[in-house]
Amino acid sequence: MININSYTFFLKAAITMSCFFVCSCENSMQEVNALDKKKTSVDIAENVTSYMSQNGLVKAKLTAPLMTRAEADTPIVEFPNTLQVEFYNDSTKPESHLFAKYGKYFERQGKVFLRDSVVVYNMTKGDTLITNELWWDRNKELFYNSKPVLIKQANNQNFKGDSITADQDFTAYTLFNGSGIRNMPDSTLPQ
Repeated sequence: MININSYTFFLKAAITMSCFFVCSCENSMQEVNALDKKKTSVDIAENVTSYMSQNGLVKAKLTAPLMTRAEADTPIVEFPNTLQVEFYNDSTKPESHLFAKYGKYFERQGKVFLRDSVVVYNMTKGDTLITNELWWDRNKELFYNSKPVLIKQANNQNFKGDSITADQDFTAYTLFNGSGIRNMPDSTLPQ
């Protein structure tokens, strides 16, 4: 025979335990959806100095006060608080200097996007390129953009253009839809 008191006790205990499990297993839809999302890890570095080399030769030195690297589908390195790059020739002699207020490096493509007060100075010729946006293709060692450009030459001649393509050391460049006055030496005139 079943004791009514113990049956009632077990029934109350079973109901209480089932209420406990039902109440404790509640998740919001946001929490459930968040489990499926990929988490992007972000690395942060301060006072960065980095060297780039190709074929065993130092090609550039980058300095920046802050660098972040986000590991996503495409790893991206950002320089949100300015960056400076010094490019070297094969003898590790500085050839050109670059400054920008913001930079973003797309690792897989080997390309760098620069914006805000971008200045490239050729130390050999003394020419300066000034623009608001500039791309640098690391693999091709080439600068290019599709934004207005100003080139100030050491001989006080200035040129403007709609866009530019230039080699990394800024010794040769093509200015598109350019304008400016160029002084030609007298020896080029026919006699």
